[in-house]
Amino acid sequence: MVALKIEGFADPLFETLDQSTGGMNDILDNLQFALSVTGPIMLVLLLGIALKRGGLITDAFIDVGSKLVFNVALPALLFITIAQTHFEQTANLNLVMAGLLGTLVFFLVMELIAAVTVHPSQDRGVVVQGGYRSNMGIIGLAYAVNAFGDVALAAASLYLALVTVLYNVLAVITLNRSLHRQATFGATLKKIALNPLIIGIFSALPFAYFEVPLPRLLLQTGEYFAQMTLPLALLCTGGSLSLASLRLESRNAMIGSVAKVIFSPLLLTLGALFAGLRGMDLGIVFLMSAAPTAASSYVMSRAMGGNATLAANIIVLSTIGSVIATTLGITWLRSAGLV
Repeated sequence: MVALKIEGFADPLFETLDQSTGGMNDILDNLQFALSVTGPIMLVLLLGIALKRGGLITDAFIDVGSKLVFNVALPALLFITIAQTHFEQTANLNLVMAGLLGTLVFFLVMELIAAVTVHPSQDRGVVVQGGYRSNMGIIGLAYAVNAFGDVALAAASLYLALVTVLYNVLAVITLNRSLHRQATFGATLKKIALNPLIIGIFSALPFAYFEVPLPRLLLQTGEYFAQMTLPLALLCTGGSLSLASLRLESRNAMIGSVAKVIFSPLLLTLGALFAGLRGMDLGIVFLMSAAPTAASSYVMSRAMGGNATLAANIIVLSTIGSVIATTLGITWLRSAGLV
């Protein structure tokens, strides 16, 4: 009888222990997956900072490298990737609409928040832009490729192109409003049309639609770009981060950074969930929106006479916070079986 009681008592105990161990293993597996997405990117960014401080890369290198990535390497990589992909996979309208509508809604939310919390009023456009505008072309794509492989490049390409167009239009609206200027949409639309990333993406769509094969020589060249593009872009991004100019006491910078790192991916991911997106598509929406504030927000703020120092602070703070928030977010999404 004693033996039976001990055995009967032990069975549920061991089952509980097995379930607890299995649950812990699942958590560790999901965390390991998340770190495999964000960890390499953070390390390369830190390497860029270290190399810049050590004098191995200079401002001239960063300037030339960034231009090479933006004007040649990344457009070529996207062109070749999209041209080899089935059009249905590239032109995922549900994914694109989730990104466009989510971005527009979050922009309006940021406008309302900034009107109440950001002072002086001239800084509101910089904070709004810092809150919604993600570095999708470099860090967002790197997140997606680490998470889902090269197939994510094609799936995210049209999303990247159309949301980038919306980013630029909204930036002109919010910066001009806060600076009390007339909007110059003609010049903005011209810049959008001449954006190398957008040219590379849209010029590849006919090849994907009609399934036109690319020459082997072009494909081999594309492989070189694929291996070079994102590491070079991340090195330049890390080298361009100025920690010395960071002002942690800047309330406006904190508002923009928290909005970018936490509330932007939260709102867009919830919207994508309600739209029925799951798996890689949901992961792309989250990872693209979880990327830190784009460096172009600094360029545009400075060019339009906004507070460029504030824009730079938002970029640095959101870059630091993005790695932590993205790791936690992708861990939760994977634990919930959504990606």
